[in-house]
Amino acid sequence: MTIEANPRDFARQVHGASDAELEQLARESEGTSLLDGIFAGMPDVFRADRAAGVEAVVHWHVLGPGDAEGVYQVTISDGTCVTTPGTTGPARLTLRLDIANFLRMTTGNAAAWTLFLRGRLKARGDLGLARTFPQYFDVPKV
Repeated sequence: MTIEANPRDFARQVHGASDAELEQLARESEGTSLLDGIFAGMPDVFRADRAAGVEAVVHWHVLGPGDAEGVYQVTISDGTCVTTPGTTGPARLTLRLDIANFLRMTTGNAAAWTLFLRGRLKARGDLGLARTFPQYFDVPKV
């Protein structure tokens, strides 16, 4: 399985993939850093018009194959979105999920709130923000 460059094509690719295939994709993309690419692209799909007045720091813990864990910070402030690897301060919300469900969620193949209700997405902190956070981004439609 190779990574499609176009977000919509990648979303279609994720739609038809099993957990094992998505984990293998994550393993194979270690050199190109699949997670780094997704988080780096978040500001490009950020909808400032939907996030008016929102001030939030969100920490993401994405569990990859084996013991790998990607940790990222997403900061929404003054109508901007900035992402960084690692964390630099306290978070209003901390999210934890596995790579397969993360890929499904960020490609529009799974709803964050549904993953949360099924126990596949763990959230600590502001659960109201957890519910509204996805609307601040244009997620590809499959």
